[in-house]
Amino acid sequence: MGNVIQNKWVLLIILALTWGSSFILIKKSLDVFNPFQIGAIRIGVSGLILMRFGLPALLKMSRNTLLWLGIAGFFGCFFPMFLFPIAQTHVSSSLAGILDSLVPIFVLVLGFLIFGIKSKWLQVIGAITGFIGAAALMWFSETRTEESVVGYALLIVLATASYAFSALLIKHKLQHVPSIQLSTGVFTFWMIPSLVILLVTGFFQDFQSTSETWTALGYLSILTIVGTAIAIVLYYKLIQDTSPVFASTVTYLLPLVAVFWGLLDGEKFTIWYVFGGILILVGIYLIREKKKEPRHIPR
Repeated sequence: MGNVIQNKWVLLIILALTWGSSFILIKKSLDVFNPFQIGAIRIGVSGLILMRFGLPALLKMSRNTLLWLGIAGFFGCFFPMFLFPIAQTHVSSSLAGILDSLVPIFVLVLGFLIFGIKSKWLQVIGAITGFIGAAALMWFSETRTEESVVGYALLIVLATASYAFSALLIKHKLQHVPSIQLSTGVFTFWMIPSLVILLVTGFFQDFQSTSETWTALGYLSILTIVGTAIAIVLYYKLIQDTSPVFASTVTYLLPLVAVFWGLLDGEKFTIWYVFGGILILVGIYLIREKKKEPRHIPR
């Protein structure tokens, strides 16, 4: 198993399947819980699960490392966890998954604007191609409804920019922190604020033991344990083993998985799903980084 997760492409596929399913799980959870409860549970419970490893990791870190970990965790974990369920109160799960494919675009743009990172022209073309594929899926698919308010869709765009900024910080400011310590530390760091939000929203006071509540809680549990705690550990490992650009290409596969679940949930299938999906895969191929000669990386 250890050798399997060392393969960057295997990690990419696992993350795509896991996070691509997150949007439908958020949708099902919203049947009972409000967006703030969903975000707070995902972070708070993940923090409780990972605290055994995260707390010792935090205690060993310098103040400077803790500062960057807190900032990276806010933009890559805390903030987006609330933006997505808020947006999905008016945006379909398929559309949410499609818009999430904007992350690599923001990695390239913010990488250049903030860190001065120059991308190869082929990577830029790949990112644009992937974006065109996602845009085609969004524009011509059946996910466009009267309830898909632009303002709520822009919350997802903001979340993708937030993810990209966090990925760049991890690569440039937290490369020296092992991925396990980094991921568990992030959730432990933001656990208390999330639990406070959970209390303020009245989750425990208003909880009703009904079949609908337990079903929604089951979806939310899968979303929290698999789609949040485990997936973030693998994602941070992928960033450190490759680059923010390569790791962010997982979002090119997310629309395919999100649309698949949308179809099972009753959404119609059109030829534009095929067209957009092919463009997204072409974008992944172009944006990939060619293998370089091995070099020593300090541990």
